[in-house]
Amino acid sequence: MKTFAEVIEYLFARLPMFTRDGASAINPDVDKTLLFCQALGNPQDQFKSIHIAGTNGKGSTSHMLASVLAASNLKTGLYTSPHLVDFRERIRINGEMIPQQWVVDFVNTHLDFIEKEKPSFFEVTVAMAFDYFAKEKVDIAVIEVGLGGRLDSTNIINPELCVITNIGMDHMNLLGDTLVEIAGEKAGIIKPNVPVVISEKQPEIEHVFLEKAKQGHSPIFFAEDYYEVHQVEKRQTGMDITVENRQDQECHTWHLDLAGSYQKKNILGVLTAIDQIKLKGYALSEENIQKGLANVQESTGLRGRWQTLSTDPWIICDTGHNEDGIKAVVRNLSTLNFNNLHFVIGAMKDKDLSHILPLLPKQATYYFGAPNMPRAMKAADLAEMARSFGLKGDDYPSIDAAYEAARNSYQENDLIFIGGSTFVVAEVLTNHF
Repeated sequence: MKTFAEVIEYLFARLPMFTRDGASAINPDVDKTLLFCQALGNPQDQFKSIHIAGTNGKGSTSHMLASVLAASNLKTGLYTSPHLVDFRERIRINGEMIPQQWVVDFVNTHLDFIEKEKPSFFEVTVAMAFDYFAKEKVDIAVIEVGLGGRLDSTNIINPELCVITNIGMDHMNLLGDTLVEIAGEKAGIIKPNVPVVISEKQPEIEHVFLEKAKQGHSPIFFAEDYYEVHQVEKRQTGMDITVENRQDQECHTWHLDLAGSYQKKNILGVLTAIDQIKLKGYALSEENIQKGLANVQESTGLRGRWQTLSTDPWIICDTGHNEDGIKAVVRNLSTLNFNNLHFVIGAMKDKDLSHILPLLPKQATYYFGAPNMPRAMKAADLAEMARSFGLKGDDYPSIDAAYEAARNSYQENDLIFIGGSTFVVAEVLTNHF
């Protein structure tokens, strides 16, 4: 294969892929990832790392930490998933995506292994990222878990620090039907003697993390014990968050270029993680932390987190797609002033929508579409289910058609919101922005 397009088409078409195939694409262990990495000379052991898991907030947390580390003159790798527009968004160093030619060469070099062992799409991507970070000699890499934690392909690293963000009801068909079961899977990233930061203290599952940390003598830090948000002020370029350090009662205002209200939860975990990273000997000055937090989108390429795509017409998108993510979306919408809300939405057919649809605002007009993938729920089925919860709107043959209908219905002082699924946001970004 000579071109990047050919290689990406091969990876998408030939390998099991969760976004397309759902649970059947996930290997229930890390064996193939370990096998692939052994063939590569175990690159995961050749660079320092920070491992981040959670239901909501792990993407924002990963990008914030990567931005702060890069602002501190550290060569910083960042591995995240899924991508929105370009496959290479998953693998970055100091915000720069992995070169197309590097992807081409990696797949061609290891084609025999891939054909023989048939690892999943995600397993190939993880091995590629680790090999890239090792060969490029990064100072540190921020590694975001794909799904769960205990059995996730990324869980073969021995990190400097683990961070676990919010735990919510998502991927129950894979992770369990209760918060305790899901927390147990996420807690699987906690390593012996490696400190772990818990961004959000949730009383009903606190014991899960405490028990796992105790087993491995892992120092554990609940962020809310160390920091408290005092004030949040929305700005045109994001938000100012005033945080009190509970150790010395000093307050500091941090400017974030991320606008979602849920960042006030994430910032506590990020600041607690920064304290632990400093204790590991990394020089992160207050000036560099300030710079990193204020320039997350520019320095890491983060998109789709409560992002304003246009002001005329006014269009906002957000990738929140589970119960807690949708609650955050609804909270953010409630802070805005607009006449009519046009809500472009799609969903995956393996989602438990009975926990999500009742949360959505009934006064909005909905434009139901289906992302272009086999896992997507048919727009007509989504519309029918939504109507049973009092949501009004029409279904359309594609996300593009739903988006265009919303654009055509838009009037001055209205708002178009795009969400419900990462893949809805991805299609609109790919085709229109």
